[in-house]
Amino acid sequence: IPVGGIPCSVEDKVCWTWVVSSSSRWSTAPSLLTYFLHSSKMSEVENTFRKFAIYGDTSASGNNMTGKNFSKMCKECGVMDGKAVTSTDVDIVFNKVKTKGARTITFAEFQQAMKELCIKRFKGKSPEDALQAVYGLIEGKEPSSVGATKVTKVGGVERLTDTSKYTGSHKERFDESGKGKGLAGRQDLTDNSGYVGAYKGAGTYDQMH
Repeated sequence: IPVGGIPCSVEDKVCWTWVVSSSSRWSTAPSLLTYFLHSSKMSEVENTFRKFAIYGDTSASGNNMTGKNFSKMCKECGVMDGKAVTSTDVDIVFNKVKTKGARTITFAEFQQAMKELCIKRFKGKSPEDALQAVYGLIEGKEPSSVGATKVTKVGGVERLTDTSKYTGSHKERFDESGKGKGLAGRQDLTDNSGYVGAYKGAGTYDQMH
């Protein structure tokens, strides 16, 4: 039986069939590997999306994200770098992908937004590589709580940090709200705002006479 114009035996036929089938299996392996890696990455990206979607709203489902949280996510994950991608770019893309009249975006709309932003963030890359690079910035991230005040209530720490319980000179270093007075709370300052030129010590006359 000729194969490619060359006669061959039954053994050759069997061997040729094995080579073809084996070649086919190996050619599909990379695509399957890419598929599973892509699925894993998207799962991580979606988890990050949900974490930022519920930030600041414990009643949120995590299925939709507000513009404020979208901007926070882009900033904290590095998608918004202030140069290639600015806060204005992020706001424009958010309003572009969301449903008309809606105030939030879904994960599918979020993916579309990333396709818009990735080509600006990574200009030297192909759209596919740029998108994967952006997802690499996002996956596994969580919203930070920078600036939030946390109250420590461990052992005697709460008592030691409660300024309302301070006495003596320590008490004078803080105002009623617990805010430090700075230098004014550590030493007596003389009022040098006298109305006569070069006069210092306004308000001290009555104390001396």
